[in-house]
Amino acid sequence: MSLLRWGYQVIEAGCGEEALALCSATAFDIVISDWVMPGMSGIDFCRQFRALPHEAYGYFILLTSKSGKGEVAHGLDVGADDFLTKPVNADELHARLRAGERILGMQRELVDKNRLIGTTLAELQKLYDSLDRDLIEARKLQQTLVRERHRDFGRGTASILLKPSGHVGGDLVGFFEISARRIALYSVDVSGHGVASAMMTARLAGLLSGASPDQNIALTGGTEGQRDAWPPEMVAARFNRMMLEDMQVEQYFTMAYAEVDLQTGRVQMVQAGHPHPLLIRQDGTIEQLGQGGLPIGLLPNVVFHRIEARLRPGDRLFLVSDGVTECPAPDGQELGAEGLIEILARNEGLEAQALLEALVWNLNSHAGGQDFPDDVSGVLFHYRG
Repeated sequence: MSLLRWGYQVIEAGCGEEALALCSATAFDIVISDWVMPGMSGIDFCRQFRALPHEAYGYFILLTSKSGKGEVAHGLDVGADDFLTKPVNADELHARLRAGERILGMQRELVDKNRLIGTTLAELQKLYDSLDRDLIEARKLQQTLVRERHRDFGRGTASILLKPSGHVGGDLVGFFEISARRIALYSVDVSGHGVASAMMTARLAGLLSGASPDQNIALTGGTEGQRDAWPPEMVAARFNRMMLEDMQVEQYFTMAYAEVDLQTGRVQMVQAGHPHPLLIRQDGTIEQLGQGGLPIGLLPNVVFHRIEARLRPGDRLFLVSDGVTECPAPDGQELGAEGLIEILARNEGLEAQALLEALVWNLNSHAGGQDFPDDVSGVLFHYRG
């Protein structure tokens, strides 16, 4: 037989039913079937062969004396791959078999590649799941960095706003006591999103912690109640040097840092690439403070400048992140400093926490109900005098 001479392993069946039973037990590479057979026809055999649950593809050749287009179309429709007209020419059969081998080879390559893709996708899914867990933990970490949302210092109160976006951001807001009569407020925004930004934010939180004065970069030592602090511009300079020389990281951050004398209302602050601090007077007027300044951790030997102001009883100082001023409307238009001032002016009669809630509500309205693309944060200090 020519098939054996050509190197094929051949198994024969006397009818379609016998052939189907053999094919059910073994996944053959190529099947050659007559169209007309006792019992089951070649067409029915082909149809049932295609329904077998084999992973590998089998190449099916129908032998027929039929040459009409309708018969050929019917054979293709039930799953035949090729046709040979009887009587069969050996050279043509050999050529058709080699063509079938090429198709089967390509099919096996495709299966192998799909299997590799499936394995790779499964590994990627595991990686993404791991990253999602890391991001969830990073979001939890970000929330735990703000341990105190409100504190009454006697002559004034400080209130915190922190509404994380869907991303893990780098916003950090807070306050700490310098001495019995002086407090510090800060609003920080680390560049980027994700775990790296969250870890940097956590590190900065430790360096601005009132619970660990020995590690606080703004404090100069002394006993509790008698501690002193570096001037705000020196705090920014110390951070800048630390970022460039000690940490050696790719991130940078913006910051507004203010020191308030509770007895006199004197405010000393620094603005390092952060949105302008806002002074909300008791009469409703709102002043923007500062000239902008450079972010911390970008350039060496930056000179940061001190900003001074005076709080009168009933005045409020608001340090806010760019997640507020850069909050986009559905058309892409950012809220801007003017939009923020307008919201604060409309709600200036509200108490601190209610004012912050009104700000978030107005931001939601401005954003058209969409999720905020960046963290929304700020610290509001109300001076009683």
